[in-house]
Amino acid sequence: MTTTPGRPATRWDGPLREGPAGGWRDGDPLGERRWVHLPAPLELESGQALPGVRIAYQTWGRLNTRRDNAVLVLHALTGDSHVAGPAGPGHPTPGWWDGLVGPGLALDTDRFLVVAPNILGGCQGSTGPSSTAPDQRPWGSRFPPITLRDTVRAEAAVADALGVERWAAVVGGSMGGMRALEWALTLPDRVDRALVLACPAATTAWQIAWTSPQLHAVRSDPDWFGGDYHVTGRAPVDGLGVARRIAHVTYRGAGELDTRFGRRPQDGEEPGRGGRFAVESYLDHQAWKLARRFDPASYVVLTEAMNGHDVGRDRGGIERALKDMPERTLVAGVDTDHLYPLTQQEEIARHLPVPGRARVISSPYGHDGFLLAVDRVGELVRELLDDAD
Repeated sequence: MTTTPGRPATRWDGPLREGPAGGWRDGDPLGERRWVHLPAPLELESGQALPGVRIAYQTWGRLNTRRDNAVLVLHALTGDSHVAGPAGPGHPTPGWWDGLVGPGLALDTDRFLVVAPNILGGCQGSTGPSSTAPDQRPWGSRFPPITLRDTVRAEAAVADALGVERWAAVVGGSMGGMRALEWALTLPDRVDRALVLACPAATTAWQIAWTSPQLHAVRSDPDWFGGDYHVTGRAPVDGLGVARRIAHVTYRGAGELDTRFGRRPQDGEEPGRGGRFAVESYLDHQAWKLARRFDPASYVVLTEAMNGHDVGRDRGGIERALKDMPERTLVAGVDTDHLYPLTQQEEIARHLPVPGRARVISSPYGHDGFLLAVDRVGELVRELLDDAD
């Protein structure tokens, strides 16, 4: 490990450079995961067929005898099926919406069966680039490009296995919000209500532009090996770390970072003499955390799927497509979100079957406000599900 004068050694050059990349692997603790195995190859929009697909998921609560009380919760880009519960074996982080799921909470497990799948292409138990292909080698670069509509069709197998013919509601933010839109439009007979948070109807050039350097960073890492690093004992974690630093700046609010860090140096370091500002240390930490738990190839596959998001594609355009959303649809955005600004949620709300205004989540935390403003999100969930019994 090398160090720079004035800058202490970090854990970054330790075990992350050697061994497998982050993510769940067969043989790891199962945690609360369960699986659905698709009985036939999944037909993708690209025309390719993906064999041996399995989708990992978690549940809370029980399905009622009418089978009409199930709620589907969809995670964001680097999220997973662990919506609620502590960190522990099999789950490296606590539930990302822990305050929403449980008895008496907004997603009341005394009323609802809450289901959260890990997305196709992910790295927490569902089939993705790090998974073993039928030839017993990791998929790696052979994993096909997917769309968010492909992920919906894969998740339909989870609903089928659980006996859920129609979701009482589909709920998600960011990439999860994009998937909530696609669930409602791809399989309209299976979605009664939707809560769509902090996402657009279609990804814009500006948003794609932010992802471009992230993708280049991962693919430019010398340990990328064309996407086939899973068999090398190494992983492109430096590239993933750069991607995460870029992304995290778009996730948080400028005011929050200025207030929280200002121009303070990191403790014991001198900017300008090899040391970091405190905000740089914060971004380094975020990069390290993601590399510990997420597979770089999944990051690439899912980012590209988000770049392709457009509910109007092959549906007559955005305005026409949104008219087919459920009548009971709530849309909300974060007032400080500069990645998916509130104007994009206003566009969705304006073109729903029952037009309205997007609800506002007031938060200093930028895009991440949909994860952190749990009380406000809980209010929206309760409003959506108030008459769901």
